[in-house]
Amino acid sequence: MSTQLSSLLERLRGPAAARRFGRLRRGIEKEGLRVDDRGVIAATFHPRALGSKLTHPHITTDYSEALLEYITPVYSRPDEALEFLADLHRYTYRHLDGEWIWPASMPSRLNGNDSVPIADYGSSNVGTMKHVYRRGLDARYGRIMQSIAGIHYNVSLPDDLWTLLQTLDEQEQVSMGEYRSSRYFGLIRNFRRHSWLLLYLFGASPAIDDSFLDDGEIPEGLERLGERTLVSRYATSLRMSDLGYQNKVQDQLKICFNSLSNYVNTLRHAIATGWPDYEALGVRDGDSWRQLNANILQIENEYYSDIRPKRVTRHDETPSQALEARGVEYIEVRCLDIDPFATLGIDAAQTRFLDTFLVWCLLSDSPWISDEECDHLDDNRRLVVERGREPGLELNDRGNRRGLVDWSRAIVAEMREVAALLDQLEDGSPHQQAVDAIAPRIDDPSLTPSARVLARLEDNGEEFVEAMVAIAREQAAALADEPLNRCRASMLEDLVETSHQQQREIEASDTSDFAQFLSDYFSRARETRALAPTDQPTHSGESLK
Repeated sequence: MSTQLSSLLERLRGPAAARRFGRLRRGIEKEGLRVDDRGVIAATFHPRALGSKLTHPHITTDYSEALLEYITPVYSRPDEALEFLADLHRYTYRHLDGEWIWPASMPSRLNGNDSVPIADYGSSNVGTMKHVYRRGLDARYGRIMQSIAGIHYNVSLPDDLWTLLQTLDEQEQVSMGEYRSSRYFGLIRNFRRHSWLLLYLFGASPAIDDSFLDDGEIPEGLERLGERTLVSRYATSLRMSDLGYQNKVQDQLKICFNSLSNYVNTLRHAIATGWPDYEALGVRDGDSWRQLNANILQIENEYYSDIRPKRVTRHDETPSQALEARGVEYIEVRCLDIDPFATLGIDAAQTRFLDTFLVWCLLSDSPWISDEECDHLDDNRRLVVERGREPGLELNDRGNRRGLVDWSRAIVAEMREVAALLDQLEDGSPHQQAVDAIAPRIDDPSLTPSARVLARLEDNGEEFVEAMVAIAREQAAALADEPLNRCRASMLEDLVETSHQQQREIEASDTSDFAQFLSDYFSRARETRALAPTDQPTHSGESLK
C-alpha cells in the first residue's frame, strides 16, 4: 500500500468511527430486452400500462421499443435500491403478456437490423429529438449494437466526506465545487486505470447468438458451440469488446479525464465538428430526419465510456453545461454486464464491492494520464474483455508487465482496508464481507460470471438463447412469488396516468416546429457556463441520471 493511501486511511478512521461523514448514495439503471417465449426480441409496443416512456421517472426504454430501462431513486443503503429495482420488475411482469425480460447483456435472437424497433416518444419536439437521435445511431452504427443491454451504477460521495477531505488536503481556499470536481476526476482516472478488474470479476457476456452477426461472418476469436451459439473461450465481456459498444470515430477524441475543462471542451468540440462519413449520410431527406446533425457526436450521450462524470441538469441545460456551471455531482459506472445468475442482474455483494472500489479509487494517488498511458489503458481493457480468464495473462502497469492475478490481489488487499473504513459507518461488516465473497474469483476464474455462463452452455448442451430463456422464466417465477410493496405499487399505478398526462401536456405546449426547436437547442448547447464559487447538491431523492 502506498504511503499516501495508508496515511489518508489512518486520518479518516477517527472521523469514520465518530460517524462524522455519511454513507455513499447510489442509484441503479438497469436495461433488459423484452422477448417472446422463443427468445426472439419483442416486436410489440412498450406496454401502455407501464406509463409514458417520455416522462415516467422509473420505467422507460433505452434505444429500442423493446429495451426496457429501469431507474431507481437515490438511496444510501444498497438493499433499498435493489428492492425498488425488484419491485419495478414485479410490476412490469403484471403487465407483460407472454413476454420475458432477457437476463443477459448480449441480445436475444434477432432477425436483421430492422428487427430491433426504434423507440417512439410521441409527437412533441423533445420526443421527436429522442427518436431522431436513435435514428442517427442506426445510420451510424446499426440497430443491432444498440440492442445490447447493461447496468449503470450511479454513485455520489457524502457531503461531509468532501468537507473532511478538503480540510485534510489543506484546500479550503478552493471552492467546494472546484475541489469536489477535481477529486472526482482523480477517482475517474484511477477507475480507468483499473476498470479491467471489474470487467474480469463481473463480466458476464462470453457468448452470443449468431443472429447478432448481421453479415454472418464469424470474427476472429469466436468459435461455434452448438448450432446457433458463438463463444469466446477466455472472454469476460463481449459487450465491452469490439463487438459491443465501441466506435472508431470516437477513439480519436482521446478523453482521458484529466480535468473538467478538458472533458467539457472535448465533448463540445465533438458536438460541433462535422465528420465526413456522417455528412455523406445526410441529416434529412425532405421532412424525414436521418440524424440530429452530421458531427462526430450528435449529442453528448452518444459518447461511449466506461465511466462518466455527471450532474443533474436543469431546464434548457446540457449535461456538459451542468458540469461546467456547478461541477461534478456524481459518477456513472457504465461497464457492468447484466449477471444472468442474479435475479436483478446485480446483487448486494456486487454493490458493496463497487462502493469499496470507487472509494479506493478516490483515496488513492491519481496523477494525470498521459497520451501514452491512455493507450496502455485501452490495451488493458481490450485484453481483459477478450482474454481475461486466460492463464498467465499480463497487463501493462505504467510501462511494466504485470500479471492480472498478481495485480488483482494487490488491489483487493488495499480495498480490504477501505472496506474496513466504510464498515465503521455500518452495523456489521458488509463491505468486508462483499470483498471476501468476490475475491476468490481472482484465483479461481471458474467462479466468474463469464465462466459460469460458458459452463452452463457446455455442461447442459444448451444454446445461448435456450439457456437465457430458461433463466428468464426462473427469474420471472421467483419475482412472482414475492410480494410487491403495496405503497410502491400504488405509486407506480398513479405514475402510469400521470406520466401519460405529462406527455400530452408537453405535446400541447410546443410552439415551434422541430427544425427551429433543434436549431435553438444546439445554439444554447454552444454556450459556456462558469463554475459557481459555491455549490450545493441538487439531488434529494431523485434519480442520479
